[in-house]
Amino acid sequence: MVLKLETTQIKDWKGYKGRPFLISGPCSAETEEQVMETARQLAKINQVSLFRAGIWKPRTRPNSFEGIGIPALKWLRNVKQETGLLVGTEVANEKHVYEALKYGIDMLWIGARTSVNPFTVQEIADALNGVDVMVLVKNPINPDIELWIGAIERVARAGIKRIGAIHRGFSSYEKTSYRNQPNWQLPIELRRRIPNLPIFCDPSHIAGAREYLHEISQKALDLNFDGLMLESHINPDKALSDAAQQVTPDELNELLCRLILRNPSTDDPRLLDVLGELRQQIDVFDDHLLDLIERRMQVAEKIGEYKKANSITILQSARWDEIVRRVMIKGRSKGLSEEIIDTIFKAIHQESINHQMRIMNNGVDVKPENI
Repeated sequence: MVLKLETTQIKDWKGYKGRPFLISGPCSAETEEQVMETARQLAKINQVSLFRAGIWKPRTRPNSFEGIGIPALKWLRNVKQETGLLVGTEVANEKHVYEALKYGIDMLWIGARTSVNPFTVQEIADALNGVDVMVLVKNPINPDIELWIGAIERVARAGIKRIGAIHRGFSSYEKTSYRNQPNWQLPIELRRRIPNLPIFCDPSHIAGAREYLHEISQKALDLNFDGLMLESHINPDKALSDAAQQVTPDELNELLCRLILRNPSTDDPRLLDVLGELRQQIDVFDDHLLDLIERRMQVAEKIGEYKKANSITILQSARWDEIVRRVMIKGRSKGLSEEIIDTIFKAIHQESINHQMRIMNNGVDVKPENI
C-alpha cells in the first residue's frame, strides 16, 4: 500500500547549490568549548545546513556518558545565534521535546531505541501536536518496516508537516565490517510506500568506523537519498561517545569533496531508449526467476509429501548446510556478494519450509517461529 502524507517537503529545502541536505556535528555535546568550536569549523563548510549534537544519550550501560542534558541546550542556541546554522538534537520522551522547543531547537529526531516503542513515539507525537518543527524518525533497531512507518505516521498525525526518515542501519547478531547492517532494501521499500517522504542516511551509525563513511555516503547518494547525517568532532579520538565513527570538520570537508552527485533522471531520448531495452531484459529475467522458484517449490512440496509419509522432520540441518556451502562457492565465482546469496537463499529456504509445513498440516498455512 502506498501512503500519502500531507507534508511540506524537506527535499524542497535544497542544500548548498542544490546538493543533498547535510546535517553534521558531534555525537554528543560534551563541553561548551567543544560544541562551539566544532560548530564554527562546520559553518565554514558551505554544504553543512544543520548542526546536530546529542544532549540526552541513551546508552546500553549505565556507567557510560549519558549526555549533559538541559544545560547543553543553551550551547545549541548559541551555535544558532553565532553561526546561523540550524540546530537539532535527539528526543526520547515528551520532557525532552518541551525542553528542546523552549530553546528554539529547529530539528528533533527520534532515535532507533525510541522508534521501536509505539507508546513512547505516541507520547512524543502528543507533545509535538500543533508545533511547527522539523522532525526526523530513525529506523527501529530491528529491520521492521511496519514499525518504522508506524512511528512516522504517529508523528504526521500530530500535524507535523516537515517530517522525514533517517536510515541508520539495523542491529544484527552476525559480525560484519559495519557496525549496523545497511539493509538498503528497507529504505528503498520505505520510499516506494511513502514516495513523498524525504529520507536521510546516517553513514556514521551504519559504519561505526570512519574508514567506511565515504563508501556508505556515496551509495546513499547513488540511491537518491535526500540528505546525509555525518558526525563531526574537533577531536574525534577523545570523544566521550562513538569516537571511532566521527571525523574532524576538515576530514568531513575532504569526504564531501570526493562524493559524486548523479542525476536522478534524464530527458535524453537516446539514453531513455537504451534504458528501456535493458529494463525489458530485466523484466524477462525476473519472469524466468519466478518460474524457476515456482518449479523449485513444486519439488519442495514433493519432498514434503515424502517426509510426511515417512514421519521425517521438515528441517534437515545437514542438507541446509550443504546448500549454503555450495551456493556460496558458486555465487562468489559468478561475482555475486555473500550478502545477496545469503538473503536470497534464506528466503527460498524459508518459503520451502512453509510449503512443506502446509503439506505436513493438511493444507493449513502454519509458519513456525523458531525454524
